[in-house]
Amino acid sequence: MNAAFDPRTHVAGPAELEGRIIAITGASSGIGRAVALQCAAHRAQVILIGRNAAKLEALHAEIAAAGSPEASIAVLDLEKAVARDYDQVADALVERYGRLDGLLHNAGLLGTLTPIEFYDVPTWCRVMHVNVTAAFALTQVLLPVLKKSEDASVLFTSSSVGRTGRAYWGAYAASKFALEGLSQVLAAELENVSHVRVNVINPGRTRTAMRRQAYPAEDLASVPEPSSITGAYLALLGPASRGITGGSFDAQG
Repeated sequence: MNAAFDPRTHVAGPAELEGRIIAITGASSGIGRAVALQCAAHRAQVILIGRNAAKLEALHAEIAAAGSPEASIAVLDLEKAVARDYDQVADALVERYGRLDGLLHNAGLLGTLTPIEFYDVPTWCRVMHVNVTAAFALTQVLLPVLKKSEDASVLFTSSSVGRTGRAYWGAYAASKFALEGLSQVLAAELENVSHVRVNVINPGRTRTAMRRQAYPAEDLASVPEPSSITGAYLALLGPASRGITGGSFDAQG
């Protein structure tokens, strides 16, 4: 990893992602939706992955109306998906595109802000499954098609509470610590034997439904819109970060 690389300083050119095929989980709203729109605007073909078909279809239509390259939709509920569901996504992707140049894991659950002593075990399991196990499973099934790219990027979404533990953040914090570790392990395994790089990004405080759930009394006007932080994502998903792997980056600050 190049320690001097800072994705926040990169300004993407109009066609910087031309020809790239990028899959995004949690694409129906918030950061995932904003990144999908920007990737498409910079000429990538995006694969919109989420559980809400109606929202994905609306985003698909918005991308088409903007004159961007045609997007694809993959309806996948990460909480309920089983092996054949992941395989169907991979098979459809291979059939249509033949390769994958980018994979952004943006979908996630917050769970509850509760002391560990009283944390609900089923909720803990749901959060860890969606945030970690599902991300692992989707990455694993898509690795063969990522390896077909000449320059592929896998990008996991972390959090400040996944780098320094904070009281009451429970399963969410634990899941983000796990993603940081998963990213480092995978980056080390793929470095020098493939063209797949693996990194983590912390979006920071952003105006999303999850943020409102965590901070219900917060002044929304003081929180940046998702569209304002997409630059770092484009840098890490595109050619600007070629050769950068095993890193943990911030989208703000």
